Amino acid sequence: MFTDTAKVSLKAGKGGDGAVSFRHEIYIPKGGPDGGDGGRGGSIIFRADKDTNTLIDFRYNPILTAEDGKNGSGQRSAGRSGKDLIVEVPIGTVVWKLVKDSMNGEREMLADLVKDQQEAVIARGGDGGFGNAHFKSSVRQTPKIAEVGEPGEEFEAELELKLLADVGLVGLPNAGKSTFLSVVSNAKPEIADYPFTTITPNLGVATVDEKDLLIADIPGLIEGASEGKGLGHDFLRHIDRTAVLLHLIDVYSDDAGNAYEIIRHELEKYSDLRNRPEIVALTKCEGLDSEIISMQMANILRENPEAKVYTISSAAHQGIEELLRALKTEVDKSTQTKKEQDQNNSKIGKKSNSPAETDEDSLPVISLSPKAMKDTWTITEDDGVYTVRGEKIEKFARRTDYSNYASLNRLRDIMKKMGIRAELTSMGAKDDSIISIADHQFTLVEEDW
Repeated sequence: MFTDTAKVSLKAGKGGDGAVSFRHEIYIPKGGPDGGDGGRGGSIIFRADKDTNTLIDFRYNPILTAEDGKNGSGQRSAGRSGKDLIVEVPIGTVVWKLVKDSMNGEREMLADLVKDQQEAVIARGGDGGFGNAHFKSSVRQTPKIAEVGEPGEEFEAELELKLLADVGLVGLPNAGKSTFLSVVSNAKPEIADYPFTTITPNLGVATVDEKDLLIADIPGLIEGASEGKGLGHDFLRHIDRTAVLLHLIDVYSDDAGNAYEIIRHELEKYSDLRNRPEIVALTKCEGLDSEIISMQMANILRENPEAKVYTISSAAHQGIEELLRALKTEVDKSTQTKKEQDQNNSKIGKKSNSPAETDEDSLPVISLSPKAMKDTWTITEDDGVYTVRGEKIEKFARRTDYSNYASLNRLRDIMKKMGIRAELTSMGAKDDSIISIADHQFTLVEEDW
């Protein structure tokens, strides 16, 4: 079963907790702190795999969880890091992060995997907490502080498969796309004499002049497909990455020009596909009067005088070789143009945004790599609760053990050094005011600094 979309829940591993421990060895009095750090939580990594063709497995296994890091222990023993979870997906998979509590279904693209074995870290595991050995100093000989491990990233994601192909077949239902694919390749799509026989995309490889062309057969489009009508709306995405479009039109259409323009209009509304290199072919032309064929070709040229129109018969194998050679020429031109664009972009420090990227240096991958933490922060007050937000202070807050008296006072000390306490006081916060950071709440009161 072909599946090209799926929703999954991702939960990266939690970091291990640091340990509070002191050396207790005979003949070594006051051995000092030796609590080890916790291990890093495992991350969830997506990897493109050429032998994976569908997202169907995620329909039955929609929850992906990486291993937690292990806790630290005495003798400065660090906890083992959690194993990363490697998830194999088809080449052409786009990973979207669904924005929490979004009413408009907003999403953020995390990765676009378009090359075999290409990887992207989608959900990063939490860092392990420091053990008390980390906090020893000349003025703090016996620290009883250890950090807890950070939680791993947890969110829902949407996977979307966009097939990678040299040629995309488009046309109205029953235009002969599946028959053409079955004749020029080893693909075996379902073929019947009624519309919407094809309800899932099919891929086939055609060979012409010792060159392979990967051809994608897309379910037939109808007027309004770009707005969600018919079957085509769900599959228009698969044409996004094709280098060349082959527009097939049934020669028995009432008006081939009108049929041609319907599809062109839908492609234009969906994206920039109307400007993609294109070849048009009138199908089912075997035994048909030449005047009718000429009339239908004229109808197409009426809509687009620059259209390259061929006549074929898949059943009779007429005009197939000539059409494939024309497709090969267009694909080669498109590939060369993209290479030149990539070279020009690299010279000026830019990367191409073309959806049909194949050059490794310009692969559109977005990974959640660690960034330098910023000291900037903001404070808002709502009904007596002061909420502090900021990358650095939130990281400290997530690693604080709130059940540990000394650990909580350390967080208060960090707030003081960062100037947060002074700002809270100027905003009217008292010692018993509630402070909220990274979903943790505590009071501002100072204890045992």
